[in-house]
Amino acid sequence: MNTQPASDTSLEIQQPFPQIGSTKTLSFCIAGAFIPGLGHALLRKWDRAIIFFGCISVMFVTGLLLDGRLFRPEFDSLFSVMKFIAEAGSGLLYWIPLLLGLGGGDPTSYTYDYANVFIYVAGLLNMLVIVDIFDIAMGRKQ
Repeated sequence: MNTQPASDTSLEIQQPFPQIGSTKTLSFCIAGAFIPGLGHALLRKWDRAIIFFGCISVMFVTGLLLDGRLFRPEFDSLFSVMKFIAEAGSGLLYWIPLLLGLGGGDPTSYTYDYANVFIYVAGLLNMLVIVDIFDIAMGRKQ
């Protein structure tokens, strides 16, 4: 008769991924908010940093080249606030062209609506990337 207990793999304790301090976590998230991919680069996740920087930058620049509009921080309606937040999520990719006077947009252009969507998605994607930075820094994922 076998007297050894059956091993239950569901009861094994998994070791968490290494985490860094809360100050570094905050600084990495802020760095990623200003420049897409920089937070991952600081975490030494080079493949993710390059891919995120490339994708977000290409989407944002494509939106500008297709006559997209950069919405300024106007708080007169809910939709203008939402558009501003979505676009400003790109960090310096948003603020530099805005301060240089680019991104006026041409509503008569056939590509205007698509261009705006490219710019919105670039900012929203960067916000998701910041959440990924936070999860890696807190040791929730690798």
